[in-house]
Amino acid sequence: MRRFFQSLLLATCCFFSSTLLAYPNKPITIIVPQAPGGTNDIVGRLVAQRLGEQMKSSIVVENRPGAGGNIGTQWVANGPKDGHTLLMTISSAQAINPALYKNPGFDPVNDFVPIALVGSVPNVLLVNANFPAKTLDEFIKLVKSKPPGTYQYASAGNGTLNHLLGEMLNQSAGLSLQHIPYKGVAPALNDLLGGQIQIAFASLPSVLQYINTQKLVALGVSSAKRSPVLPDVPAIAEKIPGFSGTLWIGLFAPKGTPKPVIDKLQKEMQVTLANPELKEKLTASGVELANASPAEFAKLLQDDINRWAKIVKASGASLD
Repeated sequence: MRRFFQSLLLATCCFFSSTLLAYPNKPITIIVPQAPGGTNDIVGRLVAQRLGEQMKSSIVVENRPGAGGNIGTQWVANGPKDGHTLLMTISSAQAINPALYKNPGFDPVNDFVPIALVGSVPNVLLVNANFPAKTLDEFIKLVKSKPPGTYQYASAGNGTLNHLLGEMLNQSAGLSLQHIPYKGVAPALNDLLGGQIQIAFASLPSVLQYINTQKLVALGVSSAKRSPVLPDVPAIAEKIPGFSGTLWIGLFAPKGTPKPVIDKLQKEMQVTLANPELKEKLTASGVELANASPAEFAKLLQDDINRWAKIVKASGASLD
Protein backbone atom coordinates (compact mmCIF):
# COMPACT_ATOMS: atom_id res chain seq x y z
CA MET A 1 0.00 0.00 0.00
CA ARG A 2 2.86 2.38 0.84
CA ARG A 3 4.45 1.72 -2.54
CA PHE A 4 1.12 2.41 -4.21
CA PHE A 5 0.78 5.83 -2.59
CA GLN A 6 4.44 6.63 -3.27
CA SER A 7 3.90 5.79 -6.92
CA LEU A 8 0.72 7.87 -6.99
CA LEU A 9 2.51 10.82 -5.41
CA LEU A 10 5.38 10.50 -7.89
CA ALA A 11 2.97 10.35 -10.81
CA THR A 12 1.10 13.42 -9.53
CA CYS A 13 4.34 15.38 -9.16
CA CYS A 14 5.44 14.36 -12.64
CA PHE A 15 2.06 15.42 -14.04
CA PHE A 16 2.21 18.86 -12.48
CA SER A 17 5.86 19.30 -13.48
CA SER A 18 5.12 18.35 -17.08
CA THR A 19 2.06 20.60 -17.06
CA LEU A 20 4.14 23.57 -15.98
CA LEU A 21 6.98 22.84 -18.39
CA ALA A 22 4.59 22.46 -21.33
CA TYR A 23 2.49 25.54 -20.54
CA PRO A 24 1.62 27.36 -22.68
CA ASN A 25 1.77 24.91 -25.57
CA LYS A 26 -0.76 26.77 -27.76
CA PRO A 27 -2.16 30.31 -28.05
CA ILE A 28 -3.85 31.72 -24.97
CA THR A 29 -7.28 33.28 -25.42
CA ILE A 30 -8.39 36.04 -23.08
CA ILE A 31 -12.16 36.38 -23.14
CA VAL A 32 -13.49 39.92 -22.66
CA PRO A 33 -17.22 39.57 -21.89
CA GLN A 34 -17.99 43.12 -22.98
CA ALA A 35 -18.26 44.79 -26.39
CA PRO A 36 -15.24 46.34 -28.15
CA GLY A 37 -14.39 49.92 -27.26
CA GLY A 38 -15.08 49.77 -23.54
CA THR A 39 -12.60 50.00 -20.69
CA ASN A 40 -12.18 46.26 -20.30
CA ASP A 41 -11.49 45.86 -24.01
CA ILE A 42 -8.95 48.70 -24.03
CA VAL A 43 -7.15 47.50 -20.91
CA GLY A 44 -7.38 43.84 -21.88
CA ARG A 45 -5.64 44.40 -25.20
CA LEU A 46 -2.86 46.48 -23.65
CA VAL A 47 -2.22 43.83 -20.99
CA ALA A 48 -2.51 40.91 -23.43
CA GLN A 49 0.12 42.37 -25.74
CA ARG A 50 2.64 42.80 -22.94
CA LEU A 51 1.80 39.47 -21.28
CA GLY A 52 2.30 37.70 -24.60
CA GLU A 53 5.73 39.29 -24.94
CA GLN A 54 6.55 38.34 -21.36
CA MET A 55 5.48 34.70 -21.78
CA LYS A 56 6.79 34.47 -25.35
CA SER A 57 3.40 33.18 -26.39
CA SER A 58 0.59 34.24 -28.69
CA ILE A 59 -2.30 35.78 -26.75
CA VAL A 60 -5.58 36.57 -28.47
CA VAL A 61 -8.29 38.81 -27.04
CA GLU A 62 -11.80 37.68 -27.95
CA ASN A 63 -14.93 39.70 -27.20
CA ARG A 64 -17.97 37.66 -26.12
CA PRO A 65 -20.48 40.31 -25.00
CA GLY A 66 -24.06 39.83 -23.94
CA ALA A 67 -26.32 39.77 -20.87
CA GLY A 68 -24.20 42.33 -19.06
CA GLY A 69 -21.10 40.15 -19.33
CA ASN A 70 -22.77 36.87 -18.32
CA ILE A 71 -22.40 35.15 -21.69
CA GLY A 72 -18.63 35.44 -21.92
CA THR A 73 -18.17 34.74 -18.22
CA GLN A 74 -20.27 31.56 -18.43
CA TRP A 75 -18.28 30.48 -21.46
CA VAL A 76 -15.00 30.65 -19.54
CA ALA A 77 -16.46 29.01 -16.43
CA ASN A 78 -17.64 26.05 -18.53
CA GLY A 79 -14.67 25.98 -20.89
CA PRO A 80 -11.23 24.34 -20.89
CA LYS A 81 -9.38 24.45 -17.59
CA ASP A 82 -5.82 24.25 -18.84
CA GLY A 83 -4.75 27.90 -18.61
CA HIS A 84 -5.26 28.58 -22.30
CA THR A 85 -8.65 30.25 -21.79
CA LEU A 86 -8.76 33.16 -19.33
CA LEU A 87 -11.24 35.85 -18.35
CA MET A 88 -10.48 39.58 -18.27
CA THR A 89 -13.49 41.15 -16.65
CA ILE A 90 -14.76 44.11 -14.67
CA SER A 91 -16.37 44.52 -11.28
CA SER A 92 -19.82 45.30 -12.69
CA ALA A 93 -19.97 41.86 -14.33
CA GLN A 94 -18.24 39.81 -11.64
CA ALA A 95 -19.53 41.54 -8.51
CA ILE A 96 -22.87 43.13 -9.49
CA ASN A 97 -24.42 40.59 -11.87
CA PRO A 98 -24.81 37.86 -9.21
CA ALA A 99 -27.17 40.20 -7.34
CA LEU A 100 -28.84 41.59 -10.43
CA TYR A 101 -29.67 38.37 -12.27
CA LYS A 102 -31.72 35.54 -10.79
CA ASN A 103 -29.41 33.08 -12.52
CA PRO A 104 -26.28 34.66 -14.01
CA GLY A 105 -25.01 31.20 -14.98
CA PHE A 106 -21.81 31.35 -12.96
CA ASP A 107 -20.55 31.68 -9.41
CA PRO A 108 -18.06 34.57 -9.24
CA VAL A 109 -16.13 33.03 -6.35
CA ASN A 110 -16.41 29.26 -6.77
CA ASP A 111 -16.05 29.12 -10.57
CA PHE A 112 -12.91 31.25 -10.85
CA VAL A 113 -9.42 31.77 -9.45
CA PRO A 114 -8.12 35.36 -9.26
CA ILE A 115 -4.89 35.82 -11.22
CA ALA A 116 -4.23 39.56 -11.01
CA LEU A 117 -6.00 42.81 -10.28
CA VAL A 118 -4.92 45.25 -12.98
CA GLY A 119 -6.39 48.45 -11.58
CA SER A 120 -9.46 50.61 -11.22
CA VAL A 121 -11.01 53.50 -13.10
CA PRO A 122 -13.69 56.04 -12.25
CA ASN A 123 -16.78 56.64 -14.32
CA VAL A 124 -17.28 60.14 -15.64
CA LEU A 125 -20.56 62.06 -15.64
CA LEU A 126 -20.65 63.39 -19.19
CA VAL A 127 -22.84 65.70 -21.22
CA ASN A 128 -22.97 66.47 -24.91
CA ALA A 129 -20.98 69.55 -25.92
CA ASN A 130 -24.23 71.42 -26.63
CA PHE A 131 -25.76 70.72 -23.22
CA PRO A 132 -26.58 74.01 -21.43
CA ALA A 133 -24.95 73.04 -18.10
CA LYS A 134 -21.14 73.03 -18.08
CA THR A 135 -20.45 72.34 -14.39
CA LEU A 136 -21.78 69.87 -11.85
CA ASP A 137 -23.53 72.62 -9.89
CA GLU A 138 -25.22 73.94 -13.03
CA PHE A 139 -26.22 70.40 -14.01
CA ILE A 140 -27.91 69.61 -10.70
CA LYS A 141 -29.68 72.96 -10.65
CA LEU A 142 -30.93 72.55 -14.24
CA VAL A 143 -32.21 68.98 -13.82
CA LYS A 144 -34.01 69.89 -10.60
CA SER A 145 -35.74 72.80 -12.34
CA LYS A 146 -37.38 70.57 -14.96
CA PRO A 147 -40.22 68.01 -14.69
CA PRO A 148 -39.22 64.41 -13.91
CA GLY A 149 -37.91 62.54 -16.93
CA THR A 150 -37.08 65.67 -18.92
CA TYR A 151 -33.48 64.54 -19.19
CA GLN A 152 -32.30 61.01 -19.98
CA TYR A 153 -28.95 59.38 -19.33
CA ALA A 154 -27.38 56.52 -21.26
CA SER A 155 -25.65 53.46 -19.89
CA ALA A 156 -24.00 50.38 -21.37
CA GLY A 157 -26.99 48.32 -20.26
CA ASN A 158 -29.32 47.48 -17.41
CA GLY A 159 -27.47 46.72 -14.20
CA THR A 160 -24.12 47.99 -15.39
CA LEU A 161 -22.11 50.21 -13.09
CA ASN A 162 -22.91 53.31 -15.13
CA HIS A 163 -26.62 52.48 -14.81
CA LEU A 164 -26.40 52.12 -11.03
CA LEU A 165 -24.29 55.27 -10.70
CA GLY A 166 -27.10 57.19 -12.39
CA GLU A 167 -29.58 55.74 -9.92
CA MET A 168 -27.24 56.65 -7.05
CA LEU A 169 -27.05 60.20 -8.39
CA ASN A 170 -30.84 60.41 -8.61
CA GLN A 171 -31.20 59.23 -5.02
CA SER A 172 -28.36 61.21 -3.46
CA ALA A 173 -28.97 64.52 -5.29
CA GLY A 174 -32.75 64.35 -5.55
CA LEU A 175 -32.75 64.20 -9.35
CA SER A 176 -35.13 62.49 -11.77
CA LEU A 177 -32.98 61.42 -14.71
CA GLN A 178 -34.55 58.75 -16.90
CA HIS A 179 -32.35 55.74 -17.65
CA ILE A 180 -31.89 54.66 -21.28
CA PRO A 181 -29.98 51.34 -21.54
CA TYR A 182 -27.84 50.60 -24.59
CA LYS A 183 -26.24 47.37 -25.77
CA GLY A 184 -22.70 48.33 -24.84
CA VAL A 185 -20.70 51.48 -24.35
CA ALA A 186 -19.96 52.12 -28.05
CA PRO A 187 -23.56 52.72 -29.22
CA ALA A 188 -24.25 54.82 -26.12
CA LEU A 189 -21.26 57.03 -26.87
CA ASN A 190 -22.23 57.30 -30.53
CA ASP A 191 -25.63 58.70 -29.57
CA LEU A 192 -24.11 60.96 -26.93
CA LEU A 193 -21.66 62.39 -29.45
CA GLY A 194 -24.42 62.73 -32.03
CA GLY A 195 -26.78 64.51 -29.65
CA GLN A 196 -29.49 61.83 -29.66
CA ILE A 197 -28.99 61.64 -25.91
CA GLN A 198 -27.35 64.30 -23.78
CA ILE A 199 -26.10 62.65 -20.59
CA ALA A 200 -24.17 59.50 -19.70
CA PHE A 201 -21.91 57.85 -17.19
CA ALA A 202 -18.96 56.14 -18.88
CA SER A 203 -15.62 54.76 -17.74
CA LEU A 204 -12.72 57.17 -18.08
CA PRO A 205 -10.55 55.19 -20.56
CA SER A 206 -13.44 54.84 -23.01
CA VAL A 207 -14.13 58.60 -23.15
CA LEU A 208 -10.84 60.33 -22.40
CA GLN A 209 -10.17 61.12 -26.07
CA TYR A 210 -13.57 62.82 -26.41
CA ILE A 211 -13.02 64.87 -23.27
CA ASN A 212 -9.58 65.99 -24.43
CA THR A 213 -10.94 67.03 -27.82
CA GLN A 214 -13.90 68.81 -26.15
CA LYS A 215 -16.44 66.70 -27.98
CA LEU A 216 -17.86 65.77 -24.58
CA VAL A 217 -17.89 67.73 -21.32
CA ALA A 218 -16.89 66.00 -18.09
CA LEU A 219 -18.85 67.28 -15.10
CA GLY A 220 -17.54 64.94 -12.40
CA VAL A 221 -15.81 61.64 -11.67
CA SER A 222 -17.25 58.84 -9.57
CA SER A 223 -14.09 58.15 -7.56
CA ALA A 224 -13.77 59.47 -4.02
CA LYS A 225 -11.01 61.83 -5.19
CA ARG A 226 -10.18 63.56 -8.46
CA SER A 227 -8.44 61.59 -11.18
CA PRO A 228 -4.83 62.63 -11.88
CA VAL A 229 -5.71 62.40 -15.59
CA LEU A 230 -8.51 64.99 -15.17
CA PRO A 231 -7.30 67.20 -12.32
CA ASP A 232 -9.70 70.04 -13.20
CA VAL A 233 -12.79 67.79 -13.07
CA PRO A 234 -14.23 67.50 -9.55
CA ALA A 235 -15.13 64.28 -7.82
CA ILE A 236 -18.90 64.10 -7.48
CA ALA A 237 -18.23 63.44 -3.80
CA GLU A 238 -17.07 67.05 -3.46
CA LYS A 239 -20.68 68.09 -4.06
CA ILE A 240 -22.41 64.95 -2.75
CA PRO A 241 -20.45 63.51 0.21
CA GLY A 242 -20.13 59.73 0.15
CA PHE A 243 -20.80 59.36 -3.57
CA SER A 244 -18.31 56.80 -4.85
CA GLY A 245 -18.19 53.97 -7.35
CA THR A 246 -15.17 52.82 -9.33
CA LEU A 247 -14.70 50.00 -11.80
CA TRP A 248 -11.92 47.47 -11.33
CA ILE A 249 -10.43 45.26 -14.03
CA GLY A 250 -8.92 41.86 -13.32
CA LEU A 251 -7.74 38.59 -14.83
CA PHE A 252 -9.22 35.24 -13.77
CA ALA A 253 -8.74 31.58 -14.66
CA PRO A 254 -11.54 29.01 -14.41
CA LYS A 255 -11.56 26.93 -11.23
CA GLY A 256 -9.95 23.56 -11.93
CA THR A 257 -6.95 25.00 -13.76
CA PRO A 258 -3.84 23.15 -12.46
CA LYS A 259 -2.13 24.97 -9.61
CA PRO A 260 1.29 25.11 -11.33
CA VAL A 261 -0.38 26.95 -14.23
CA ILE A 262 -2.14 29.31 -11.82
CA ASP A 263 1.14 30.01 -10.04
CA LYS A 264 2.91 30.68 -13.33
CA LEU A 265 0.18 33.02 -14.56
CA GLN A 266 0.21 34.95 -11.29
CA LYS A 267 3.99 35.40 -11.45
CA GLU A 268 3.97 36.35 -15.13
CA MET A 269 1.22 38.92 -14.55
CA GLN A 270 3.14 40.40 -11.64
CA VAL A 271 6.13 40.98 -13.92
CA THR A 272 3.90 42.20 -16.76
CA LEU A 273 2.13 44.82 -14.66
CA ALA A 274 5.48 46.12 -13.40
CA ASN A 275 6.59 46.89 -16.96
CA PRO A 276 7.23 50.67 -17.16
CA GLU A 277 5.89 51.04 -20.71
CA LEU A 278 2.64 49.23 -19.88
CA LYS A 279 2.25 51.19 -16.64
CA GLU A 280 2.64 54.43 -18.57
CA LYS A 281 0.02 53.43 -21.16
CA LEU A 282 -2.48 52.29 -18.53
CA THR A 283 -1.98 55.40 -16.39
CA ALA A 284 -2.38 57.65 -19.43
CA SER A 285 -5.68 55.88 -20.17
CA GLY A 286 -7.01 56.78 -16.74
CA VAL A 287 -6.33 53.48 -14.98
CA GLU A 288 -5.22 53.68 -11.36
CA LEU A 289 -2.85 50.73 -11.14
CA ALA A 290 -3.35 48.18 -8.37
CA ASN A 291 -0.77 46.72 -6.05
CA ALA A 292 -2.68 43.74 -4.71
CA SER A 293 -1.85 40.08 -4.20
CA PRO A 294 -4.21 37.41 -5.58
CA ALA A 295 -5.50 36.90 -2.01
CA GLU A 296 -6.20 40.62 -1.66
CA PHE A 297 -7.93 40.57 -5.04
CA ALA A 298 -10.13 37.69 -3.86
CA LYS A 299 -11.08 39.69 -0.76
CA LEU A 300 -11.90 42.76 -2.87
CA LEU A 301 -14.19 40.64 -5.03
CA GLN A 302 -16.05 39.25 -2.02
CA ASP A 303 -16.34 42.69 -0.40
CA ASP A 304 -17.75 44.15 -3.62
CA ILE A 305 -20.23 41.30 -4.01
CA ASN A 306 -21.57 42.08 -0.53
CA ARG A 307 -21.57 45.85 -1.11
CA TRP A 308 -23.31 45.85 -4.48
CA ALA A 309 -25.89 43.29 -3.36
CA LYS A 310 -27.16 45.88 -0.88
CA ILE A 311 -27.17 48.67 -3.50
CA VAL A 312 -28.97 46.53 -6.10
CA LYS A 313 -31.57 45.51 -3.52
CA ALA A 314 -32.14 49.15 -2.52
CA SER A 315 -32.50 50.21 -6.18
CA GLY A 316 -35.00 47.48 -6.93
CA ALA A 317 -33.12 46.54 -10.11
CA SER A 318 -33.58 42.96 -11.29
CA LEU A 319 -33.04 41.07 -14.53
CA ASP A 320 -34.04 37.58 -15.64
